[in-house]
Amino acid sequence: MSHEKEILLMGNPNVGKSVIFSRLTGARVTISNYPGTTVGFSQGEMKLDESERAMVIDVPGVYNLEPVSKAEEVAVEMLEKGGVVVNIVDATNLERNLFLTLELRERGIPVVVALNIWDETRHKGIEIDVNTLEHELGIPVVPTCGLTGEGIKELVEKIKTAKNRGFPALNREQKWEETGRIVSVAQKLHHHHHTLLERLEDVTIRPVTGLPIAGLVVYLSFSVIRFLGEGMIEYLTTPLFEKIWLPLMAGLSSFLGGGGLVHDILIGRLVNGGIDFGESFGLLTTGLYVPIAAVLPYIISFYLILGILEDLGYLPRLATQVDNFMHKLGLHGYAIIPFILGLGCNVPGAMALRLMEARRERFIAATLMAIAVPCMAQIAMIVGLVGERGGRYVVMVFSALFMILVIKGFFMNMIMKGKSPEILWEIPPYRMPQPGAVIKKLWMRVTGFLKEAVPYVLLGIFIINLLYSLRIFDLLSNVFAPVLSGLWGLPKETVSAMLIGFLRKDVAVGMLGPLGLTTKQLVIACTVLAVYFPCMATFVVMLRELGVKDMLRSAGLMIFTAVVVGTIMNLILL
Repeated sequence: MSHEKEILLMGNPNVGKSVIFSRLTGARVTISNYPGTTVGFSQGEMKLDESERAMVIDVPGVYNLEPVSKAEEVAVEMLEKGGVVVNIVDATNLERNLFLTLELRERGIPVVVALNIWDETRHKGIEIDVNTLEHELGIPVVPTCGLTGEGIKELVEKIKTAKNRGFPALNREQKWEETGRIVSVAQKLHHHHHTLLERLEDVTIRPVTGLPIAGLVVYLSFSVIRFLGEGMIEYLTTPLFEKIWLPLMAGLSSFLGGGGLVHDILIGRLVNGGIDFGESFGLLTTGLYVPIAAVLPYIISFYLILGILEDLGYLPRLATQVDNFMHKLGLHGYAIIPFILGLGCNVPGAMALRLMEARRERFIAATLMAIAVPCMAQIAMIVGLVGERGGRYVVMVFSALFMILVIKGFFMNMIMKGKSPEILWEIPPYRMPQPGAVIKKLWMRVTGFLKEAVPYVLLGIFIINLLYSLRIFDLLSNVFAPVLSGLWGLPKETVSAMLIGFLRKDVAVGMLGPLGLTTKQLVIACTVLAVYFPCMATFVVMLRELGVKDMLRSAGLMIFTAVVVGTIMNLILL
């Protein structure tokens, strides 16, 4: 089958392009960066007929063809390479969307308009005469609803027969006049009563009510995430590993003689004569248990809740509420998304850095996330271990992390050249999430996490085992003793936890338990572990997103912050 034809999905942000893309391509989807940029886009195949397939590209959202950002530059460059353009238009906001339509039809390329979110027009009292709109535009127009699939079949038929059409060039003012004229003859507005979702839109966007609601949403979201994650760990993943995988590994351990270099690398060290998935640190034991049994449940529950909030339309509202605060840190409101992702797992948080278009923004967001945003698994370990000494000590750890986030962000914003951009996104209406779309997005993200994280966790465990086998840990304990004992007041045995933290922060926190630390030492150690460096999987993803030079700068700031914070806490805590 051939797939020479390219179909570009173009439109304003938040018009439902990704849902139409999902309808056209099904599960055959790849996500990648545009060459030479950090701008991500999705592409997938669709079936036109029995003998022909086409490549569908979800182009970054644009308002017009005069680019002012890297994402818009990429969109225009994709357009210049040709293909059939499906212009996704928000039927509930026709006048704003048609300006881009008029620009596209002047390019002399085949254009089909998908009049999307068609189901919402009747709820909002909007009546659009499709035949009149199609006549006035001079290009095919198909009403669609990406969530239900309405109009998708007709859209495919229009794509197959789309042709080049010539239109005179209009200047910017003439385009706006033409847009207004077309809307006036093709659209009528009627009075309608506000729905419950529309009333929720109002209260969640106003600062007085929106900020408390944002706090409540975040709290409830992470309560559900922790409940689901811990439930899957306790009743599904851990029992599967212990009942099915553990006997297999015990047999392999016996076959390998219970020790030796190969045994230590594959199985790890035996703890009290047996395999401990948390402490043995073998490639086939801890290397598989940590990402699959201990972390994956949190990732699944986190992405499930995130997908629901995304499809509901809440995340842009959350970003708006925190925009003023984020500007103080050198970022804009949408930087909250990598931070929220980082609370689930720092790996997807680091992957989301590409949302930040400027290099300065990406550097600040990456550094702050790695320093002050612990992952869900690490949070659970800190709460469990430190919480035994009293709830106020848990508050102490997380209060320190929040202060580090604010102070570090404030100073980086002052020192680094440039300024944080203004918030420039549309606030979509609330829509009820469709289960199928949420599940598909969950599947794509979970498989992406496994591909990103598991190989690097295994690599990290391999390196750690080599260090143990070569007795380098003992050497490092002596090298770092002045910092550990002299500045932080910690015993030199904590160096093992610090080094394991480069592999898994949650496991490293757990290793502090048997060391008999005082409450003060435990608070300092947990805080420093959160601050000093990202885990290996996050480090590799950050290296890819930031580049070698910026990653080294960021790592230097992390280590410097850890030394200062640990020293200050050792001096002021009683």
